[in-house]
Amino acid sequence: MSIDIRPLDPLADAELIHPWVTHPKAAFWMMQDAKLQDVEREYMAIAAHPHHDAFIGLVDGAPAFLMERYDPARVELVGLYEPQPGDVGMHFLVAPTDTPVHGFTRTVITAVMAELFADPATARVVVEPDVRNEAVHALNEAVGFVPEREIQKPEKKALLSFCTRAQFETAVGASI
Repeated sequence: MSIDIRPLDPLADAELIHPWVTHPKAAFWMMQDAKLQDVEREYMAIAAHPHHDAFIGLVDGAPAFLMERYDPARVELVGLYEPQPGDVGMHFLVAPTDTPVHGFTRTVITAVMAELFADPATARVVVEPDVRNEAVHALNEAVGFVPEREIQKPEKKALLSFCTRAQFETAVGASI
């Protein structure tokens, strides 16, 4: 299985990701009622932001997941934790499918983390999933995340968690 990650083009990719972010399984993405134009607008704002980026993940050449990278000291977590140099925030969403493949989402999050740690400036990945999102907590743990505490964001109660390069390498048995 080959995985490639490319920048998301808000106008060209909005039709692709609209059904992903509005799918019932993407409830924690909080875009259930978004129209195509809402998705375009959201990702145009991300593209224009100097500290937030979005990407499309391709598996064997086919679009299969959405990834966001952000500076948590400037986006999402401002004032909610003490940022450290090298902190990088991350969101990911696997495209819905009628034929799930066992272990696929774990493969995706592992690839996302490897991509983030491919940048030598990344010391630690920071995530803030909804406290109710048990499935993503288990995935995060599988790649080395350690929960720190619950935080209250404007849109949700979140589980603030961190993963260092060493924790990731230990969890997945690889060296980056």
